[in-house]
Amino acid sequence: MNTTDTHCGNGWWLQTFLANERFWPAEAESISQTGLTVTQLESLVSKHLALLGTASGRMIAEKVGLSFRIVEEILAMLRTRQSVVHSGAAPFNDYYYMLTEEGHGRSKAYQQACAYAGPAPVPLTDYVVAMEAQGIRGEAPPDKDLAEAFSDISIEHALIDQIGPAVNAAAGMFLYGAPGNGKSTLAKRIPACFGQEIWIPRALIDDDQIIKVFDACFHHRVADRDDGILKGRDYDRRWVRIHRPTVCVGGELTMEDLEVRYDPVNHVSEAPLQVKANGGCLLIDDFGRQRIQPAELLNRWIIPLENGYDFLRLPTGKKIQVPFELLIIFSTNLEPRDLVDEAFLRRISHKIEILGPSEEEFSRLFECCCEQFGCEYRPAMVQYLVENYYRPCGRPMRRCHPRDLLKHIRSYCRYKRVPFEVTAETIDRVAQVYFGPLAAKP
Repeated sequence: MNTTDTHCGNGWWLQTFLANERFWPAEAESISQTGLTVTQLESLVSKHLALLGTASGRMIAEKVGLSFRIVEEILAMLRTRQSVVHSGAAPFNDYYYMLTEEGHGRSKAYQQACAYAGPAPVPLTDYVVAMEAQGIRGEAPPDKDLAEAFSDISIEHALIDQIGPAVNAAAGMFLYGAPGNGKSTLAKRIPACFGQEIWIPRALIDDDQIIKVFDACFHHRVADRDDGILKGRDYDRRWVRIHRPTVCVGGELTMEDLEVRYDPVNHVSEAPLQVKANGGCLLIDDFGRQRIQPAELLNRWIIPLENGYDFLRLPTGKKIQVPFELLIIFSTNLEPRDLVDEAFLRRISHKIEILGPSEEEFSRLFECCCEQFGCEYRPAMVQYLVENYYRPCGRPMRRCHPRDLLKHIRSYCRYKRVPFEVTAETIDRVAQVYFGPLAAKP
């Protein structure tokens, strides 16, 4: 990343700060600096007023995510065309506004053309520059960064040494192995080794088509805080600072989820999953169990993985190029060679098997879970569990077992109105339920 101001759109407002190579969307100071047309802004302001009924200029500015100065200028234009009128004075040299009959007619036409009434969208060109500045390609996190990202979970250093090169390559990887050993947990922590936070727009616009990007299901906002990052510093409110995302999808994934999804009623589009995962990780869990063929799904990623960009088709038929700044992880309980042929496996060159824990690690996991659950850790009881429910029947240990068993024990103790303790009796009770008919001890 270069160390000068980052230019995009109208070439002025996105800056990369030298201190931590931090991307910062500075607040637009004029209509031209927003990258949007007057008509697009008038449409958005009119739709917000139609929803609010009566609102001050500053209230509208907050809704559209732009400065009061810009919104005041747009409202002045709408007043000149007799679309809005003053309905009273507001604090801080402001006014309350409402739509006229003419304005309601225009607003209705705007809503029929596109029902979007959120913060103002960001031009696609600005988004491209932003993701290139914050993306993971070109990053080279060392082993200490990976160790820090995995610091709150149990993981062998040998496994970190396998994951590290794959993360540095940013070319995709297979995580495979038995269920319950933490493949999804690992994948969710990988983005943290690239840095904790990025900026994304709430919505994009290109060719007059609005595409919603921010998704509360996958994007977790960074709260304003008094450390000089957000609080007290002006920034473009059309952008949101989030923790690097991990977008997880499983057997429900279809090819339609990987394309722009258009709502023909509201005339608004939704960004595909890989765009929502930009700057982080896209985890395709249970790979091989989707309704589409594994080869077809892998085929979709050949160009993005090799070139670092993807092509999407807008509802108008226009094709746009968007960044593919993410790490894609295929997690499966099946052998990769049983899913696709050698040619595809060669393209996903990092294939990492996640094995079950050793007895020593299993004990450590049990101790950590006891601490989290607030009960006493008793090594003798873990040994009792292993000797009675694992060794006799050759049951493989899973990293999820300590957590799951303790949940069962806690529920049993609540039911019996007894203290939450790990004892031989509680272990016997829950093991029969958890392991079912294959439980070793009668």
